Amino acid sequence: MIEEGKKAPDFALPDDNGQEVRLSKLKGHPVVVYFYPKDDTSGCTQEAKDFSCLASEFTAEGAEVVGISPDSPKSHQKFKSKHDLSVRLLADEEKEIATAYGVWVEKSMYGRKYMGVERSTFLIDKKGKIVRSWRKVRVPGHADEVLEAVKALK
Repeated sequence: MIEEGKKAPDFALPDDNGQEVRLSKLKGHPVVVYFYPKDDTSGCTQEAKDFSCLASEFTAEGAEVVGISPDSPKSHQKFKSKHDLSVRLLADEEKEIATAYGVWVEKSMYGRKYMGVERSTFLIDKKGKIVRSWRKVRVPGHADEVLEAVKALK
């Protein structure tokens, strides 16, 4: 399990344009990494829209926001285009990063158990340490709460 105060596990994943994004290359400013279950589902769409609406404010604070799901870069591209999203979306098709962050978990719906992404967000400081984490995220108001946490880093 990832703990606050520990170094964030590094990753290198393709974004929605197929460009590799490496966490260690983003050092020097805060990074918000949010994990979500699936492109173009209601909760995930709202979360991506909320982060996109606040993108300029995150940028003003010097923070980078990236969303990660098991979907492919092509799926991310369609999702971004359809909803006019501005956040970078990274493809963790092998679920290695979700596993490293402890968010690839057994879930249950209607009594059926299955593996999936637990909606979670991590705030990583400019030195690469996790300074705040949110588990089992509820979407309404979440992006605003994360923005306030980014502002509090100063």
